[in-house]
Parts: sequence; structure tokens; C-alpha cells
Amino acid sequence: MHIAMIGVGYVGLVSGACFSEFGVDVVCVDKDADKIERLRRGEIPIYEPGLEAMVRDNKQAGRLSFTTDLQDTVAKADAVFIAVGTPSRRGDGHADLSYVFAAAEEIASALDGYTVVVNKSTVPVGTGREVEAIIHNIRKDVDFDVVSNPEFLREGSAINDFMRPYRVVIGAETDRARALIRQLYSPLYLIETPILFTRRETAELIKYAANAFLATKITYINEIADLCEKVGADVHDVAKGMGLDGRIGRKFLHPGPGYGGSCFPKDTLALVRTAQEVDVSLGIIEHVVAANDARKKHMAERIITACGGAVENLTIAVLGLTFKPNTDDMRDSPSLEVIPALQVAGATVRAFDPEGMEEAKALLDDVVWCTDAYDAVKDAHALAIMTEWNEFRALDLDRVKSLLREPVLVDLRNVYDPARMKAAGFEYFSIGRPDSAFGNGM
Repeated sequence: MHIAMIGVGYVGLVSGACFSEFGVDVVCVDKDADKIERLRRGEIPIYEPGLEAMVRDNKQAGRLSFTTDLQDTVAKADAVFIAVGTPSRRGDGHADLSYVFAAAEEIASALDGYTVVVNKSTVPVGTGREVEAIIHNIRKDVDFDVVSNPEFLREGSAINDFMRPYRVVIGAETDRARALIRQLYSPLYLIETPILFTRRETAELIKYAANAFLATKITYINEIADLCEKVGADVHDVAKGMGLDGRIGRKFLHPGPGYGGSCFPKDTLALVRTAQEVDVSLGIIEHVVAANDARKKHMAERIITACGGAVENLTIAVLGLTFKPNTDDMRDSPSLEVIPALQVAGATVRAFDPEGMEEAKALLDDVVWCTDAYDAVKDAHALAIMTEWNEFRALDLDRVKSLLREPVLVDLRNVYDPARMKAAGFEYFSIGRPDSAFGNGM
């Protein structure tokens, strides 16, 4: 089978590489000639564990290639995947579908013989119908189907998520399209992956509904953490007690500075806007969006409080800039709210992230960029952990304390044990735990 993957961003590159690992002939297409040339040289434009080796191996095997030539690639393909960005549209929060529709127009002119056009991008309900209309308007004679196949890839574990998914969702309107996509995913039948066939609109909504539910769990436990601080409860024990109930589950019940990334912020907002268009109230999701935005802004206040209520002329060390570990993705990261707020309050910020530094430099001004965690901590008045990278989980605490001007550590990911930090001589602040400083009635 031959497939064309339109777009070599996160979803397109990972999906294309993984399909080639299945033995499928995959050609990835992008307008960015520089990016294509870099990929041909083996340079991976994103950080994702295992991706570089997978791309290299499948290129060498002749199953994976990269080109700017959409016309020829699509003409030879059995299936064409649209995997372009759908960012939030400025001004109203709707998903910006301009890249999807532009891809559909180009695909239409190149189709040759029966082809399944697959929306891999995260798109609102009804997008598949619009893509179908675009192609029909341009090519009345072409034989094709449009399918929705949403991705469920977590940054940092995307390859495993693709190769061993919880489920595959396929929204198709014809038996012919279902048969082709079923063949494409046939390797997953060997590990008994649930493959759910639905109507196209249903598949489109599943993606948004799933992401909104996970975002709700994060926001919920963050609000419970705030309550724990006031009443003397431990949010980790609360989360454990909740998570042991199989109806709730343990995942996404870890408190922190709020969710970020490429999916949850834009998808929750897009779902709210879709509901508003059809006069449906999604009050829960609307609250999640507002509460998460407020939480990220509040994290700077926590750091300032830990420093005695003011940070003017103080230096704050920040470890972790990306929205989560094992990615270089800075999109909607809490650090983008926290660091500027600290700077406005008069602080100098020293920062380090294992993979996100280059992205961060384009988004943050006047930061002192450091070479490692200990370089960031040197001569700082306080340390804030923003992202729970593994290398921040076992810091040499004696060394950290000796480098800091004051032994103040604000742990916004609850990486460390409060009793251990107290014993080590730190003034330790975490989230939702009674034996950290914030638990004393902040």
C-alpha cells in the first residue's frame, strides 16, 4: 500500500514514520523545502524519543521518503492523510482550518483513481463534509472517500501510542473506505487493538470530547489541591483514593501549574466554540478553559509569595520550560505566563530546559539562559521547578542549597517529598500538601 502524508509537523512525521514501520510505502509531503531537505539529511525538526532512529531505519529500507512534490505523490497514493496544523484562530478561538482546506484543494487536483482522503488533523465536527465538498467542487469526475481518523498521540510517548494504541477511531461513510483503512491498520489486529468504526462526525467529536475530558480531570484535581491546602488534606492521597475507583482511574490526577501543549488548550476552546454555534451549553468545559488560564497566571504569585511577597531585584531560577517533559514543545506552556509575570514584578530569571531552550528563546525575552540545572541555580534567591524532567527529580540537594542565596524551592510539580526537603534545610513549597509551606493557609 502507498500513502501520502501531507504535513511533516508532529502528527504527520510521527504517523508517517510509524506507518512505514508497519511496512507501508510512505511519502511525506511539505511545502517547506528547507524542512524537507533537513529530513532527507536525517535531521529531525522535533524532539520525540525514538523518532530519529525510526526515520533513519525506514529511510534506509526505502519505505519512507520526503518531498515537496504533492501532485505526483498524491497521484500514486491509495490513501492521502491530511496532517497539517489547526491552531486556534485569532480573535474567536475557533480552529483555523485554512491549512486543511488548502491541502484539500491541492489534493483534489492531483487525485488519480480511487483514493481515500483521511483527516488526521484535529478538526471540528463537519470538517470532513467540507473537505469532501471542496474536492467535489474542483473534480467532478474523481472517485474518492473522505475519512476521519483522529490521532491520540502524547508528546514524549508518541511512537508507543501509535504502535500500541488504546484504540483506533475511524469515521467512514462507505464499506470501500472502511476496508482500505482496516487493511492499513491490520498490523494492530495482532495485538488486539480495539478499532472503532463510526460515522465521520462521530469520529471528529470523539477526539475533542476525549481531550476535553482529560483537561477537565487536570483542572479538577488542581482545584481539589487548592482546597487541600486550606483544610490540611494531602492531594496525593486524595488522588490515590479517587483513582483506585475503576470508574475514575488514576491518570491525569496529578496537580500542577495547569495544562498546556498543542492539544488541550486549543481543543477545549474549539469544542466550546462549536457548541456555541449550535446553541449548546458546555458550561463545564467553559469553566475548565477559564480556570486553567487563571491557574497558569496564579503560579507566578505562588513564587512571589514564597519569596516573602516581593521579587524586585531578586533572581529566580526556573527549571523546565516546556509544557511537559520529553518534548521541546513550548505551546501554551505555563512558563510562558510565569516568567514574564516574574519579570514584571522585578525579578531576573535564570532558566534551563533539557530540550526546549531554542524554542523558548524565540518566545521569552531578557532571560538568562543556562547550561544546566546547577548553572541556573547559582546565586538565585529561589528555585522554581516548572517541568518534571527526570534529571530534575534527583538533584544534588546539598549542592543546590550551597548554590542558592536562600534555600527556597517552589515545586510546582510536587517532585520532592516535603519531609525530605525540610530535613535538607529547605523552605519548601509544593501544591496541595499540608506539610509544605503553601499548606499553611495560603
